[in-house]
Amino acid sequence: MAHRYSKKLLHELRNDIDVAHLIRDVLVLPAKLQDGVFRFRCPTCDSFDCNTNPRTNLARCFHCRKNFNPIDLVIIVQRCSFTDAVQFLLQLPRQAPPSVD
Repeated sequence: MAHRYSKKLLHELRNDIDVAHLIRDVLVLPAKLQDGVFRFRCPTCDSFDCNTNPRTNLARCFHCRKNFNPIDLVIIVQRCSFTDAVQFLLQLPRQAPPSVD
């Protein structure tokens, strides 16, 4: 059975689940804080040339040039479908990432 999710819900999952927290504490990808920048190992190309942008709540690999939002990361790391990734993220507490001014 196909699931349909509202644009509002998908927007909330992409923006209200802190991508750095998801990477570090939920998906447990290898990560470190280097020169004040949160870096992690890319789940696609295995390079350690990725970081996050708190303003956009996106992650980016500068080696393979892939951008990730929380839904993308769950799909890739857990090797699951879009629907399964959304269901997984719905189980997590939602809290907007800290604002960076």
